[in-house]
Amino acid sequence: MRSIWEITEPDETAVADIVKSAHVPPLLAQCLLNRGFTEPNAVDDFLHPKLARLSDPFLLPNMQTGVERLFKARDAGERVVIFGDYDVDGVTSCTILNESLDALGWQTATYLPHRMDEGYGLSLEAAQKCLAELKPKLLLAVDCGSTNIESIDWINAQNVDVLVLDHHQVPKPAPAAFALINPQLASEDEPDFRELCSAGLAFKLLHAIVKEGRAQGIVEMESYDVRPFLDLVALGTIADLVPLVRENRILAVNGLKQLNATNRLGLRALIEAARIQGAIGGFEVGFQLGPRLNAAGRLESATEALDLLQAKNSDTAAELAAKLDRRNRDRQLTEKEITAQVLAVLRLQFDAENDYSIVQGDAGWHPGVVGIVASRVQKEFYRPTLIIGGGPDGLRGSGRSVQGFDLAAALRECKDLLESGGGHAMAAGLSLQPDQLEAFTERFQSIAKRELKRRTLMPTLRLDAAVPLREVSMGTVDALQRLQPTGQGVSPVQIAVPQLELNAPVRWMGKEKQHAKLLVTDGSVTTEALCWNAKDKPLPEGRFDLAVEPSINVWRGKRSLQLKVLDWRSAG
Repeated sequence: MRSIWEITEPDETAVADIVKSAHVPPLLAQCLLNRGFTEPNAVDDFLHPKLARLSDPFLLPNMQTGVERLFKARDAGERVVIFGDYDVDGVTSCTILNESLDALGWQTATYLPHRMDEGYGLSLEAAQKCLAELKPKLLLAVDCGSTNIESIDWINAQNVDVLVLDHHQVPKPAPAAFALINPQLASEDEPDFRELCSAGLAFKLLHAIVKEGRAQGIVEMESYDVRPFLDLVALGTIADLVPLVRENRILAVNGLKQLNATNRLGLRALIEAARIQGAIGGFEVGFQLGPRLNAAGRLESATEALDLLQAKNSDTAAELAAKLDRRNRDRQLTEKEITAQVLAVLRLQFDAENDYSIVQGDAGWHPGVVGIVASRVQKEFYRPTLIIGGGPDGLRGSGRSVQGFDLAAALRECKDLLESGGGHAMAAGLSLQPDQLEAFTERFQSIAKRELKRRTLMPTLRLDAAVPLREVSMGTVDALQRLQPTGQGVSPVQIAVPQLELNAPVRWMGKEKQHAKLLVTDGSVTTEALCWNAKDKPLPEGRFDLAVEPSINVWRGKRSLQLKVLDWRSAG
């Protein structure tokens, strides 16, 4: 057994109440309960996420001030530069606002920073270059800016106003922006929109602009439809790994509908380049479209991704989509090479009894992919993991943590050894000079040992229920699709299936024969189960229980039940 199994005991009365009120099968009712949806109204809101249930955008902090400044810029014919970020959330936000403001009478331009040359977000270097090239009177920073005090002070000194539209944490004191539209600023007695990412905030800003324009009687606002932008909102929301609840649930579900019917030439070309067949859901966004859009910014500049989303010519769209597809393959190769190097070292040196963290660094590693490598290493060894690569002015790294260890707090304890560092409990970034790496590694390890010494360093699988194989039917799994899209805040359905045996020899699949296909049976029913990346790992034998994610596989138009194996144990 590689994980600790926590199987939820069913609350039969509560399950029966949801079955009756929502007219859903018992397993779906249990899964809703497990995700905190206990009241009939909350269940109804979740299962029927209607756009009409979106809140008034002017409830967001400083939205009124920001909208008034934008209309002043429109009336005066001022150039508004939309300054974005280089990930999917930043690029989709930038596209939403650039296209809509341009159509509604603003003079707009866009600017995306170069990851290697200008660093992250609204850095001083990026701000200086942006103003020199584009000469705006108003700068709208999207998906960045909340922490850029020095940069915004400098921009203000150039007689340029700054609006910040962002969802990241805000320091005290906050930057001196003309308006800081950020849900993190809401007080306890104000509506809470903290789940929104910047694509969702861009949609809310657009909604507010159109609402204000209609109140002013502006003709082009009267018939302007904001719904076609929902495809971009879904891309940004799902790819940014924000909680898929409340407003995000509404935006993601309706956005996926829009994405499946999108007329955007760039998105159609990207879907074709990613070789996606059939419906596009959360998986396709998170693992096929999102990585390709991210690939440009990870390795160089995100401009190609922005150009693709705004493409007006099918040939240009196809060319850009093919470029992003190639860049994604390059990114995958780079990531695979670094991961292999890290794993080779750890398999020789890692001591499960005494190593409470993993820090690996090399100036030759590309900093654009170290976060993905850290995630893979963390899953393999289940330790707080920092992978550090080379930047233009030192080392840059990214980390992923485990439950019970606050990565951002640990970096704060090391701030005297770092040039910068910050993030969240489970993910963070840092930069430092090469001569500080050894001292940093030692201190980080000591912090991890102090915090984790009394913990069992094994991942926990929280399983929704124990379900006999005969009850894991196509109809049951189809009903569970009503939870989609799953992600942060709405975890995928994971169940225990007890008392199974193999019904045939294991078959190996994949280019490197790294995936194992099992046929499992309880004596009356046989089902396919897949163990991904199972090479060199123990496989089920004898009589066993499986922890699985059930799903419907579609291949050449044929639907079949498939179980993704998360873990297994000998049956009791």
